[in-house]
Amino acid sequence: MHSLTVELGERSYPIFIGNNILSDINLSEYIVGRQVLIVSNETIAPLYMAKLDMLLTDFCVDHIILPDGEQYKNLEQVNTIFDQLLTCKHNRTTTLIALGGGVVGDMTGFAAACYQRGVNFIQIPTTILAQVDSSVGGKTGVNHPLGKNMIGAFYQPNLVIADIEYFQSLPQRQVAAGIAEIIKYGFIYDADFFVWLEQNISALMAKDAQALSYAVYRSCQIKAEVVAKDEKEMGIRAWLNFGHTFGHAIETHQGYGSWLHGEAVATGMMMAVDLSCRLGWIEPALLQRAKDLLEAAQLPICAPEDMTVDDFLTLMSVDKKVLDGSIRLVLLKELGQATVTADFDRALLHETLSLGKQLAQL
Repeated sequence: MHSLTVELGERSYPIFIGNNILSDINLSEYIVGRQVLIVSNETIAPLYMAKLDMLLTDFCVDHIILPDGEQYKNLEQVNTIFDQLLTCKHNRTTTLIALGGGVVGDMTGFAAACYQRGVNFIQIPTTILAQVDSSVGGKTGVNHPLGKNMIGAFYQPNLVIADIEYFQSLPQRQVAAGIAEIIKYGFIYDADFFVWLEQNISALMAKDAQALSYAVYRSCQIKAEVVAKDEKEMGIRAWLNFGHTFGHAIETHQGYGSWLHGEAVATGMMMAVDLSCRLGWIEPALLQRAKDLLEAAQLPICAPEDMTVDDFLTLMSVDKKVLDGSIRLVLLKELGQATVTADFDRALLHETLSLGKQLAQL
C-alpha cells in the first residue's frame, strides 16, 4: 500500500493506494461522529457495499442507492441524498462515504458541502477515472442541461481510498475511459510518464495490477501536487482541464452518458494537441504519438459527425474557463508543459473543430 498527502494545511488529507487495501485502513480515524451515510449506485452497491458495512459495525450506518449513469448527475438525485439524511436525522457530525465512480463521488461531495453547511465525507472511488481524477482535489457538483459541472463547490474529503481491486469488475470501456485521464497527466505535466504510458499501455489495458498501481499512484501524486499549489483553480490547476473544454461540449451535445467522460476527454485532448500543432507550439510528431497512444487505449479521437463548428463554439462558450466572453483553452507548449490561453488564432480553432474524420487518417 502506498500513501500520499494532499497538502492543504489544516484540511490536508491522505490518499491510500493499493490492491485489496480497504480492510487495512482504520476508517474510524476519519469518521467524526457516530452516524454514517454510504452513497452508492445500483451497479456498485451489490458488489462492494457488504464489505464496507462489515468495517463500520461500530457506527450507525444508513444507505442510499442511486441510479447509475452520468445522466443522473443532477440536483434531483442530490436532493434524494438530502432526503435520506433528514429522514434518518443525521446531524452535523455525520460522515458521508461515496462508494462508486465519479458521478457518485461528485454528488456525495456536493451534498456534504451543502448539508448543514458542510459535513465530513470520505471518497472510496471504484473506477480508474474516479481514482486518478475526480476523487482527488475537492471538485464536487452536478451537471446542468446547458453545461457540464456548472453547479458545484470546492469541498475537500477527509480521506481517499484508491483500491485497484475494484478494477477487476470494470468493463473494458470503463477501463479505457479511466486511462484517458491518466494519459492527460503525461501530456500536461510529466513527459517521462507519457513515455512510460507508451511503453506500458498494453499492460494497463489488460488490467495488470502492478502497472495500474503505478499509474494510479503517479496520477494521484501529480494531482496532489497541483491541488496543493492551486486549490481553487486560479492558475496551474486549470491545466488539469486539458481536453475538457472540447470534451465537455461533446458530452453536453450528445446527451450525458452517451459518451463516457474519458472518451470525450480523449477526443478533446486530440483536438487540443492538433490546435497546439497548428499554432506551431509543438512538433507534428507529437500529434502522431498522441493518436497512437489514444488509439492503443481504445479511445475515440474524432468528434461526433453530427457536431458542427457552431455546436462546439456555442457549448464551449459556457465553459468555466471562459473569462469576459473569451474562450480560454488548455494547450501544449511542449510535451509535459501546458498553458491556459485565449491568445490563439480563431481561424485555426475553426480548422481544428472542423476536422471530423481527418484525424483518423494521420
